[in-house]
Amino acid sequence: MIKVIVNGAYGRMGRTVLNAVINDPELELVGAVDVIGGADSGEISGNKKNAIVVETDLTKALIEKKPDVMIDFTQPQAVFQNVITALENKVSPVVGTTGLSDAEKEIIRETSEKFDTPVFIAPNFAIGAVLMMLVSKQIAKYMPDVEIIELHHDKKLDAPSGTAELTAKMIAEVRESHQQGHPNEVEKMDHVRGANYDGIRIHSVRLPGYVAHQEVIFGGLGQTLTIRHDSTGRDSFMPGVLLACKKVRSLKGLTVGLDKLLD
Repeated sequence: MIKVIVNGAYGRMGRTVLNAVINDPELELVGAVDVIGGADSGEISGNKKNAIVVETDLTKALIEKKPDVMIDFTQPQAVFQNVITALENKVSPVVGTTGLSDAEKEIIRETSEKFDTPVFIAPNFAIGAVLMMLVSKQIAKYMPDVEIIELHHDKKLDAPSGTAELTAKMIAEVRESHQQGHPNEVEKMDHVRGANYDGIRIHSVRLPGYVAHQEVIFGGLGQTLTIRHDSTGRDSFMPGVLLACKKVRSLKGLTVGLDKLLD
């Protein structure tokens, strides 16, 4: 049994993760943490099996519960320190919180190696989203003009999404950097053409009703090709989260992206 602690237990994703971990026969929920404490995990997740009290002190919970893995779905401003705290206690983080900078990831990599404790970060745990990114990278070799539109719920704090950012990075690996659109185009409103990553335009939509969605649009002579992925519920991320929990301890250092765990 792999012992798991869930950080960010009160959040929308945290509640879903609690339920998924409790129902997996290979995992054991040993702890739950959130800035709001007091309730038990059964109360907030709706699953009364193996209900435990939600604590507020992450370090204390890691020391007392001695988990193998910490799943983190918290906030962009908190995730970096959460990961460092877990690694210092030789607990492997499985991170779904986005917003980590490249500099922070490098520190995480160094800390992981220092404490000989692997860490896994995924911008998106949905298997379909990972396949969308992999396919987009292949298409970009032949249709290098591309723009990305990502659509999320209006409570998401960071933009662009980690998925859109990683998609752009993967595409940039196989295409030459170049400006898209007319060389003399004028933005009559600031940022109307979206963010610019190595010439790839990224557009972020934030509206109630969405969960997590992304379109990758390729343009070519007389044709367009669109790849789209939709997560219509947070349960779409659970197979990937559970897979990461089961594989993270066999990894080395920092691993980024669910594609690294797929055959």
